[in-house]
Amino acid sequence: MKKIIATIRKEDLPKVESVLKDIIYFSEKEGDLVRISIYVRDGELDDLIDKLENAIDLRYKKSMIEIYTPDFVISPVLNRSEEKGSEEKVYVEKLIESTKTYLKLDISEIALTSIASMVALTGLFVNNVAIIIGAMLLSPILGPIHAFAINTAVGKVKNAVRSIVNLSILIIMVIFFSFLATVSISHFTELSLTPEILARMNFSFIYTLMALFLGFASVFALSKEIPEGIAGVAIAAALLPPAVVTGISLVLCPSEFVNPLILTFENVLGLMAGSLLATLLLNIGPRRYYKKVVARKSIIRASLILIALLILLYVFSLFLS
Repeated sequence: MKKIIATIRKEDLPKVESVLKDIIYFSEKEGDLVRISIYVRDGELDDLIDKLENAIDLRYKKSMIEIYTPDFVISPVLNRSEEKGSEEKVYVEKLIESTKTYLKLDISEIALTSIASMVALTGLFVNNVAIIIGAMLLSPILGPIHAFAINTAVGKVKNAVRSIVNLSILIIMVIFFSFLATVSISHFTELSLTPEILARMNFSFIYTLMALFLGFASVFALSKEIPEGIAGVAIAAALLPPAVVTGISLVLCPSEFVNPLILTFENVLGLMAGSLLATLLLNIGPRRYYKKVVARKSIIRASLILIALLILLYVFSLFLS
């Protein structure tokens, strides 16, 4: 069950009432405005919002639509309506809101990235998978990938580009901190390439396919409100260890650092492509027609760029092998 509070002008009231003729609602006048409280089942929300947006002149600065999820509602009529059932879903506005925190880097994300890279580096050097998984739980890399996919799907190109920049900065930081830590540790003890490190020293295009599935699964999980940590481990598994190994190889075997770097790029592009594909198949996008046209163009451009980069990376990897 969702509660919608629409604040509208009196002039818009007749149109809104025609939209709500078969829906339970309450209204009260507040000066020149009318405040309407509407209760609707989850599955009916999308369609109702579309109709309300067409009925209300939202250019007026005091006109707005607010949506809430009540903890519980005591009303026999509403309870009977809710019992008819509808599938719980996450709406595009909520998805957009969830990405805003990843549009800029803050100290906490930088700190978590630093700690995660150090934990992963420790796990790689002691060949301990459990420690590597612990690093994945700390990594904040998932957020910018979600922000890229959702903002591209709704046509917010600037925010999508900002997400890519933030993701790039986080990955560069992982490589840098890993390089710095490896240099420091090598002065005190002899370091060797463990099986966990060697496993990420060879690139294969099959990893791109894996990343595609992971990217799709992460956005699917986000749309179903599955806890972010579950999908985050999968994403970090594809990005964090190869990026850390890139930093390690710059110190221990500089001639081979390109291999884990290519693997990192493969996974980044695969995750971005998979997450973008998920937004298409899950029909995540803006509501208004003209915004859908803009969003469709941004998705096509982003898809073409990702495909071109994947092809170039594949050709480059063939040349190296």
